[in-house]
Amino acid sequence: MIRQELYDVIVSRLNEPRRFIQVLAGPRQVGKTTLIHGVIASTKVPTHYASADAPRIKERVWLQQQWDQARLMATETAGGAILVLDEIQKIPEWSEVAKALWDADTRSKLPLKVVLLGSAPLLIQRGLTESLAGRFEVIRAPHWSWAEMKSAFGWSLEQYLYHGGYPGSAELISEPDRWRRYIQDSLVETTLSRDILLMTRVDKPALLRRMFELACDYSGQILSYQKMLGQLVDSGNTVTLAHYLELLAGAGMVTGLQKFSGGALRARGSSPKLQVLNTALMTSRMDLSLADLRRSPEVWGRLVESAVGAHLLNTAQGTPIEVTYWRERNLEVDFVLQSGQNVVALEVKSGRSREHLPGMAMFAKEFKPLRVLLVGEGGIALEEFFTRPAAYWLSSPR
Repeated sequence: MIRQELYDVIVSRLNEPRRFIQVLAGPRQVGKTTLIHGVIASTKVPTHYASADAPRIKERVWLQQQWDQARLMATETAGGAILVLDEIQKIPEWSEVAKALWDADTRSKLPLKVVLLGSAPLLIQRGLTESLAGRFEVIRAPHWSWAEMKSAFGWSLEQYLYHGGYPGSAELISEPDRWRRYIQDSLVETTLSRDILLMTRVDKPALLRRMFELACDYSGQILSYQKMLGQLVDSGNTVTLAHYLELLAGAGMVTGLQKFSGGALRARGSSPKLQVLNTALMTSRMDLSLADLRRSPEVWGRLVESAVGAHLLNTAQGTPIEVTYWRERNLEVDFVLQSGQNVVALEVKSGRSREHLPGMAMFAKEFKPLRVLLVGEGGIALEEFFTRPAAYWLSSPR
């Protein structure tokens, strides 16, 4: 189950004469470890792999030990060596230790290349920007696309829309209860209770959990922070909710899209459009089968729109593309893509009844987008849409 494009990027980076720490970062269970083991198996360069995931590993000295072992390999081989450290964010003050070791190797011109893996992008990013600025490159591993799930497991588009892009769950879809438990226990619970709480101080863990649940239940809907407070059985404020939503986004779970304003300044306090980054997070909370959802146009439509949003966000990672929404009074555009001066508006046609009316005509008149696209019934087929990255729709017309 090698993700070929990511695999090729890692191999290419490791073969370059330039020397940077390569950071493979992404949500839990998207195949980062499997991917790097594929790279290790294919390279002739001596490689030392170690994971900090074991509960007993909590000390900085462990990182020093692994680095020294790779250093010995690098000095004994003409072509140098590669050090791969998995779940690096679990080591206290890991970035300071890595900086000292990396800088020492740079001064001595030791031919050692380093790859770091982690499940919590926000925590990794904080460590990198605080201590390792100018020394690293990030390779982002987003959730699996339909094309990848289709290639690996033969999934239909409907199976992907319902079961999402977690490769580890693919063998469980014939056992719905077991599949739901895997998503909720192995992915959701582990991310909430371990990854996010490792990132930063969380004063109200129960509120964080309810924020996640709310974002899943209302994915595809615009909800003000005041309305969210009314839905959450906990005390809090809008600043806390916005912060928790950012933490959940950093862990690759859910996010809140900002409203498109057309200008350089965008009001961060606008009501966010809640959006899951993997539809399995929605459906695993429902007591509805795929067949049940297909019989409910409203729920199915919300699932399709959420899958479209997740696809745009996941394929826009690591690019200058912004994904937002637009609404003015009773008019709405589902998604807006922007890169530089280029703007594309997308409306999803999925059979879902709407409180707000499509606002393509008004949006086109006001902002002069490069394209206005209809995705779904009567427009771009979903099968085609899910094979194209967000950047494709922003490319200049041929």
